[in-house]
Amino acid sequence: MRKARSIVELLPEGLIACPDCDLLIDLVIDAQIGASVRCPRCGAELFRVRAESFENTLALTLAALILLLLANVFPVVGLNIQGHRIDATLIGASICLWDADMPLLAGLVALTTITIPAFELCAVLWIAFPLWRGRRPAGFIAIVRLMDFTHAWGMVDVFMLGILVSLVKLEHLAEVLLGVGIVAYGGVMLLIAAIGASYDQRVLWQAWEGARP
Repeated sequence: MRKARSIVELLPEGLIACPDCDLLIDLVIDAQIGASVRCPRCGAELFRVRAESFENTLALTLAALILLLLANVFPVVGLNIQGHRIDATLIGASICLWDADMPLLAGLVALTTITIPAFELCAVLWIAFPLWRGRRPAGFIAIVRLMDFTHAWGMVDVFMLGILVSLVKLEHLAEVLLGVGIVAYGGVMLLIAAIGASYDQRVLWQAWEGARP
């Protein structure tokens, strides 16, 4: 089975490759904002024409970083067991797993729920801000490739689903108290989805090619 590609490949010659049938296409885009561009051979959607609005991307990214900080500082969930309250944070959960002789699981939790989301948000900020100012960000190509590699390991939505399932199972054992952290983390999940919808890599590459070194 051929390995799936999550984005349309941008080639050095200015061509793009269809992610479904691998047809190389030399595009001359003359379409309205919001229009869908499709492969002429298989009909797969290549991308949607978007305006180069880095202001929205920057605003969403800054908001997501603030919420991610709050999600790590404040408790995600608390349990009230016979008058004794126990609060849990994301970092605290990783530390507890480490202390319980589960270093691999502790590392995965910290990596997929804290480190990778923080890296992706900082990377978007690093790229989008200079492009918004009309300049090429340092390390643009390496950062974009690294973001493609790490994107599959960012599991904010999976983590939120796991928390909801755990809360349902613990409801009959103790009083479950939702913390500020889980609300903030839910906001991070929504904002990351909004950031992904606010731009595509074709826009990034076009802005990079037209920016000053």
